Amino acid sequence: MEYAELNNGLKCPVVGIGTFMLSPAEAENSVREALKMGYRLVDTAAAYVNERAVGRGIKESGVAREEVFLSTKLWPSEYENEKAVDETLERLGVSYVDLLYIHQPAGNWLAGYRQLEKAYREGKAKSIGISNFEGKYIAELETKWETAPQFIQVEAHPYFTQEELRRTLDKYGIKLMSWYPLGHGDKSLINEPVFKTLSDKYGKSPAQVILRWHTQMGFTVIPGSKNVAHIKDNADIFDFVLTDEEMAKIAKLDKGVRYYNGGEKELASYAAWQPTYEVK
Repeated sequence: MEYAELNNGLKCPVVGIGTFMLSPAEAENSVREALKMGYRLVDTAAAYVNERAVGRGIKESGVAREEVFLSTKLWPSEYENEKAVDETLERLGVSYVDLLYIHQPAGNWLAGYRQLEKAYREGKAKSIGISNFEGKYIAELETKWETAPQFIQVEAHPYFTQEELRRTLDKYGIKLMSWYPLGHGDKSLINEPVFKTLSDKYGKSPAQVILRWHTQMGFTVIPGSKNVAHIKDNADIFDFVLTDEEMAKIAKLDKGVRYYNGGEKELASYAAWQPTYEVK
């Protein structure tokens, strides 16, 4: 495993297990098995309604809590709930998280960020982050934060490398955590000739080559899966290194193409939605 050093001195594994779109039973199994095979980064969110299951998976893995870098996110409907952080910790069954995000720039997101800063001061969150804050949203937050975030979680892949956003991130040493790292399963991305060539050269799958590209870009990546064999393959990327020339060839794929294009309407719907959490 390789690690990224955050702007507060913490270290985070560059590959983790994501739990987006996993049912509680699937999340519990994937987290448990991933940790058993050596993963040490786990990402979830209130909106995934599987936090309790993730907590169970961590306990069942036998891996000590302090060895796991645990990441979760507050949903917009919780931004003004003063108990939101404690309720999140209770669902996960932990006394702190290693990374706490606000999930969307929706609703009273500044109140949500103030909750993160408070949790950071109190040691309930070892680091803090913003998810899906791009363009005008990160520009506004930049003028209002008291503590700069350690992470941002956004869509990123070889078709969309977040070049503009990274200029802001680099100013503050903010790390990027990729979602849709494989282009939301887009076969046209997976089957790009450059990845076939590199796959043959290194004896890896095109997906493994893409995940390695992420880590060499300085991104942290959290591919999710309920397939244990895929989970194992997704972390088996540290026995080869792409050359500068190969990275330059991949860079030419950047089309500025997203797979998710949410707007103000979607943000308003997020603010109005309340997740139905798994009952204890």
